[in-house]
Amino acid sequence: MLLEGIPSVLDSLEGEQTKDPADYPNKSLDDSNSDKKLKNHFLIEQEQKAQTTINSNMEASVRLESFSSEVALEKIPNMGAGKYVAPHLRSSVGNESAEYAQVRKRVRGLLNRLSETNVESITGEISTLFHSVGRSVGSQIITEEVIASCSGGPRGNEHFSKLFSLTISEFLVKEERNEPWYAAVFAAFAAGMACLVGIDFGAKLLACLAKCFEEEFLKEDNLSLRNLTLLLSYLYVFGLCSSELIYDFLIMLGKRLTEVDVSTVLTVLQSCGMKLRGDDPVGMKNFILSVQSRVNELKACSGNEKSNISSKRMEFMIETICDIKNNKKRPKEDTVQHTRIKKWLQKLRVDDILIRGLKWSKLLDPSKKGQWWLSGDIASTAENIEEVAGTIDKEIPETKKMLELAASQRMNTDARRAIFCVIMSGEDYIDAFEKLLRLDLPGKQDREIMRVLVECCLQEKVFNKYYCVLATKLCSHDKNHKFTLQYCLWDHFKELESMPLLRSMHLAKFTAEMVASFSLSLAVVKVVELNDAISLSPKKIMHFRMLFEAMFQFPDKLVWNIFTRIAVTPEYEPLRSGIEFFIRKYVVSSQKSLADKFKLARKALNNVEGVVM
Repeated sequence: MLLEGIPSVLDSLEGEQTKDPADYPNKSLDDSNSDKKLKNHFLIEQEQKAQTTINSNMEASVRLESFSSEVALEKIPNMGAGKYVAPHLRSSVGNESAEYAQVRKRVRGLLNRLSETNVESITGEISTLFHSVGRSVGSQIITEEVIASCSGGPRGNEHFSKLFSLTISEFLVKEERNEPWYAAVFAAFAAGMACLVGIDFGAKLLACLAKCFEEEFLKEDNLSLRNLTLLLSYLYVFGLCSSELIYDFLIMLGKRLTEVDVSTVLTVLQSCGMKLRGDDPVGMKNFILSVQSRVNELKACSGNEKSNISSKRMEFMIETICDIKNNKKRPKEDTVQHTRIKKWLQKLRVDDILIRGLKWSKLLDPSKKGQWWLSGDIASTAENIEEVAGTIDKEIPETKKMLELAASQRMNTDARRAIFCVIMSGEDYIDAFEKLLRLDLPGKQDREIMRVLVECCLQEKVFNKYYCVLATKLCSHDKNHKFTLQYCLWDHFKELESMPLLRSMHLAKFTAEMVASFSLSLAVVKVVELNDAISLSPKKIMHFRMLFEAMFQFPDKLVWNIFTRIAVTPEYEPLRSGIEFFIRKYVVSSQKSLADKFKLARKALNNVEGVVM
């Protein structure tokens, strides 16, 4: 279609009347030189005409190429009139280095090929690229490319590779059904990336999306707003964000309720309205009340005059809300591809990266207070007290007290003080867990997380299970935390001789809770010779007696599973005999009520059937 009307070389050659050799008069051998000159002249004439045709085709191609890349050329900064910049140096002209420019180019190429069938493989490749650069740089590049691709349409600007991968019938079916396949695929990719690289990637993507949405709203770009809204809706559908964020977004739109806001609300309700109602009916009720209040205000202000409230789109939105409220709207059925993608995300444990408690207003907060996903370590010096307070969501006086408390607890490095402030200032274990992941500690400093957590637990006057739940969450997120915790407990076992009784009791209860949650196994006590009565000091006997007594407080089924985990394995035979000897001599002998638990534990140590679910 693009080359229609442009003459080709073959046409010009066919149109030209070539001379038949029979038309030439017979020549003698003496005239052979004349024949050669005539043939050469004829060939030169044909080559010139062919070259003219080729040049015209090339000019048309150049015009077509310049037209298709006109938008991209407008984004290139002015380098000066007549100044040529080599391709390998063009990236260094701007703020981005050549290495990061290559990464961006590679990410853009992979995203251009992203589709429902290859989202798993593309996500894996981009996560590898993410780990090859800095965490903050990788997040910035990928989030910017995803938002740019989505805001411009199915592939953003002139990227139509997805359309070329579809047959005409498939494309027409998707257009007829109005399936936002591009938004769903990018949302699945974002959720997969968050599972592979960390929850902060999802938060940074949402912050970038919110900022871009507000910018496009000021430009009144309806297409970009719809695409970004679809992306946000499917991020919720695939489990990256909670319904709380979507409801806050809808209530914000309902307070303005302009024509663009009505279209945006309709897009959200059509994409995930019934899911929102099912996840949080109270939130849906509050949203409906806010919309009804705004509609009444518009009716009162308009009077008899014609206003937006009389538009068909507004009426359709109210009708859709009523259908969702009365449960008359059928939930959207997942396609085969969407079902496969959801199963893939479940294997990646997408539930662990669900961002809770996030509001639309918090994403756009210019003061950046409480934006834990921002990269960089928490500064814990007095000069940056405001920054520390903003990161841990505390007032400056409280932050000063917390830093003083950290210093008194021998938190003598910036990393330790930052970890201490996050753990002690968390609203709950989820909030503390998310903030700890955002510290982005360099090198091996992430090992300090478990050491500070255990130290905080042992310093408490009353044992607090908050630290156990947080430690379990960290161990389930990264197995390196499990190894660090094991070595940390071994170090504390070596200090039992000089350890105060209250601290030893907290350590015993903490270890029992970690074993009961299966973050650790009973093999954690293998470094202690429990069957050697000579090496066991009174303080060690007291500590491990409290440990096994705490374990015997759990239900029978849990006790069975705890001791079964170290059964059968030949290398644990000395450990099993040591545990049996210690419990019989130092635990059951003083507390006869635990005899039944001991029988159950001894039977579990010899069990060959495995753990009971």
